[in-house]
Amino acid sequence: MAKIKVMLITEGTYPYNGGGVSTWAHILCDRVNNVDFTLYSINAFFEEKPKYELSENVEKVIQVPLWTPDEPYDYVSYGEEYYKTVGKKEWTTDECVKEKFLPLFERLLTFVYEEDQDMKLLDLLFRELWLYFEDYDYKETMRNQHVWKTYVDIVASHIVKKNNPSAALMDITVGMRWIYRFLIPLAIVDLPKVDISHLTLSGFPLIPALIANYKYGTPIMLTEHGVFIRERLLAINNSEYPFFLKNMLIKFSETIARLVYYKSEAIISVNIFNKKWEVLYGANPDKIKVIYNGIDHTLFKPREKPAPLKDVPTVVAAARIFELKDVLTMIRACGVVAKEIPQVQFLVYGDDQAVPDYTKECTDLIEDLKLKNNFQLMGPKSDPHLIFPEGDLSILTSISEGFPYTVIESMSCGIPVVATDVGGVKEALDEGSGFVCKPKNHEEIGQRVIQLLQNEELRFQMGEHARKRVVENFTLKNFIEQYEEVYQQVNAPKTGNR
Repeated sequence: MAKIKVMLITEGTYPYNGGGVSTWAHILCDRVNNVDFTLYSINAFFEEKPKYELSENVEKVIQVPLWTPDEPYDYVSYGEEYYKTVGKKEWTTDECVKEKFLPLFERLLTFVYEEDQDMKLLDLLFRELWLYFEDYDYKETMRNQHVWKTYVDIVASHIVKKNNPSAALMDITVGMRWIYRFLIPLAIVDLPKVDISHLTLSGFPLIPALIANYKYGTPIMLTEHGVFIRERLLAINNSEYPFFLKNMLIKFSETIARLVYYKSEAIISVNIFNKKWEVLYGANPDKIKVIYNGIDHTLFKPREKPAPLKDVPTVVAAARIFELKDVLTMIRACGVVAKEIPQVQFLVYGDDQAVPDYTKECTDLIEDLKLKNNFQLMGPKSDPHLIFPEGDLSILTSISEGFPYTVIESMSCGIPVVATDVGGVKEALDEGSGFVCKPKNHEEIGQRVIQLLQNEELRFQMGEHARKRVVENFTLKNFIEQYEEVYQQVNAPKTGNR
């Protein structure tokens, strides 16, 4: 039987960056037997080589760097013939932009700010945008003076209409720059023909999936990890952007999330928690299926604690150092523990260069709380299955999660967990496997850590129970079989469907 062809569309993750979504994607590409994958990887900047050794199931990698000084096609060849590239630039005249593109752009901006949105109309609009960029140049179009004027007129009208605080020229310019970057995938129209487009978040990576859908009728499916729109709202509200930019980003994000749910034939959630957010933004509950992440329990298994740490009270974490992991709360929790157990060691493994400003906040707080001898940022570790056996327990302090691998990996190693009650954490971490605490409550988190460090019998009981729970519920076998089945279902011939 011929393999199913899947275009797996990622943003800022696999195969060029680490993290939970990348772990999930790597397992999927490596272990699913009935699929050959094309990776469509949207990144901030151009990456020289993948972080992961790619499986033979990966046939091709398409990289789209959105925030490079030049355009993506200045770094990567997308297969378009040179004569057509030149022709597009020549055909993109002032009159052409005014007649063909401006009505579409005006409809898009107006739609984003509307309260009552009809996704069928937005779907048709994106199809028209794709058809336009089949023939005309993206850069020449988007940088046209008439496009700028139309943008300013429309956003200004909404500022006045809603009686919002005024926006500075710099804010309006940044807003247009965002729109320019978000829509760049519309310029990359030569996509391979595949059987399924598989999104890894409900955001702007939808655009290449839409193009494949319009061009070849390719169905779209989604796996939701941490709910994109929830995490986007958290990030925007915690940002220092002025009101105009916050409002624009929220409006665009909500609009695109609704379109993702509308267009997806299947919506896979990694936990039950996500479903209420998906339905809130228009997802059909009948399309939603929960598939929990799975791990190799023969690799993540109980091991002896390393000799140098044998008699050292040790807390381990696997966490990329950025805002959603709330490492600042972890540091404050360490401060609570250190008062009671001065020799405690918190060892945090993960990329500490991803968000340098946040890493500096963390190191400054470690310094301020005099925890340099207690809290260590260890950087990435190439063998994650050896992280958790270093500890007496593991910790997760995120403010948003999907179904975190770090929790079930720790449990599989027989190491109990103290984690925040976010996303699907409670669905993995039952009361016999560790403790669940309120997000940002460093005092509660610290006290639970102290409780486990001071009670060896409780740690042992929880570790045994945690290991058993993973073996019974969260193995790779279950995970892979369910995805193979979903791919078969989405690829099956359908009648009467969109």
